[in-house]
Amino acid sequence: MDTSNTPTDTRLPWLRRIIRMGRSAWNHSAWPMALAALLIIGAIGIFSDLAEDVHTADHITVVDLQLANWLHAHATPSLTRVMLAMSTLHDPLSMSILTVLLAIFLRWRGPRDWLPGLLLVVPGGMLLNTLFKYVFERPRPLFSDPIVALTSYSFPSGHVAGSTLFYGFVAALLVSRTDSLARRAAIIAAALLMVCLVAASRMYLGAHFFSDVLAAFFECFAWLGLCLLGMQVVRTRGAAPPR
Repeated sequence: MDTSNTPTDTRLPWLRRIIRMGRSAWNHSAWPMALAALLIIGAIGIFSDLAEDVHTADHITVVDLQLANWLHAHATPSLTRVMLAMSTLHDPLSMSILTVLLAIFLRWRGPRDWLPGLLLVVPGGMLLNTLFKYVFERPRPLFSDPIVALTSYSFPSGHVAGSTLFYGFVAALLVSRTDSLARRAAIIAAALLMVCLVAASRMYLGAHFFSDVLAAFFECFAWLGLCLLGMQVVRTRGAAPPR
């Protein structure tokens, strides 16, 4: 008896099943969720590396000091006023007010299914950031003539955390409401620009080191991504027909 085709015949049903699973995943847009998961894992990895480097006083802390001293040495009165305004507009009180206003909008005018996500993203992310501050207990930059004098912990930056969470959530909301790739790119670019401006203001004022703002961004990017991914999973399961 000729058995040369037996292994192939045995494997073909599995191959066909894998192909069907791949087509199903593509048709149900599972690949964006997989990409989001990879970005979240990457952000967590970068934050972990930064946290370890800060904890062990690795090379990043040398860069922190050099950049902090350079910014402080090149401060000007006019730029200081701008940076103080940018920082004040994104302090915890201001971001809390913006979050409440957005929550009211979502409750009465916007897509209500995004409201639980907002309440999870911003307060939850800020709580996580505060916990990290007490875990690392990193002192803030120290100057003989500081622009701002703060006694709270420095790592990660609360201002950058709040802006990343809030603008990231708003960007995700707006992106979900348009199919234009150009508009989506513009929305994401605008959100990133706002976060960068806040980060620059905190470093310029001597309130944070470079690694503080960088860690806050990746920490809250990961938290935002996890929350948005969870929202998408809930929506997908809710939209799935009963078996």
